[in-house]
Amino acid sequence: MPFAVAFDTPSRREYNGGMKTKTSITLSEDVVKAMDKLSGQDKDRSEFIELALRNYIAQLIRKERNARDLEIINQCADRLNEEALDVLAYQVVW
Repeated sequence: MPFAVAFDTPSRREYNGGMKTKTSITLSEDVVKAMDKLSGQDKDRSEFIELALRNYIAQLIRKERNARDLEIINQCADRLNEEALDVLAYQVVW
């Protein structure tokens, strides 16, 4: 499923002060305990969940991009391999 919307990946270190949407989610108790333990003193669950989702979405976008790149490479593989063999044929044996 391609991501058609623009998305600010976590690598962008600037603050995104855009509008927020309030939502409600249900999480397993063990997930909440782990989140609380890992989030540190501030205990801002919304910020923790947003960062986790941003990282996961960025990972999905990278995976999709890598799959497209691999498809392009595979489509050109025969021609690229022929070129590589041609170049190797010109190398001098020591």
